[in-house]
Amino acid sequence: MAKPLTKSQIATALADKVGITKKQAGEVLATLCDLAYKNAKNTFTFPGIGKLVLVNRKARVGRNPATGEEIKIPAKKVVKFRVAKAAKDAILGK
Repeated sequence: MAKPLTKSQIATALADKVGITKKQAGEVLATLCDLAYKNAKNTFTFPGIGKLVLVNRKARVGRNPATGEEIKIPAKKVVKFRVAKAAKDAILGK
């Protein structure tokens, strides 16, 4: 299996495709990340890729696998990424 692209490899590919410098491409990626972090509370959509969603999980009862003892797991907020249908179709095929 191939290694995933690094941030610098993504910036280089973006710079070559769009015709900007690698530094500018890095700034675009950093700005996109900042926007995603700040707006994830309201759902951040990255068109064609997916969306970041803040989800509230309910409190529940879990079990310690080693002892079998029941423990209470408190309610909490979690961030989820939902992949867009267009991305699924492009990656997996129809």
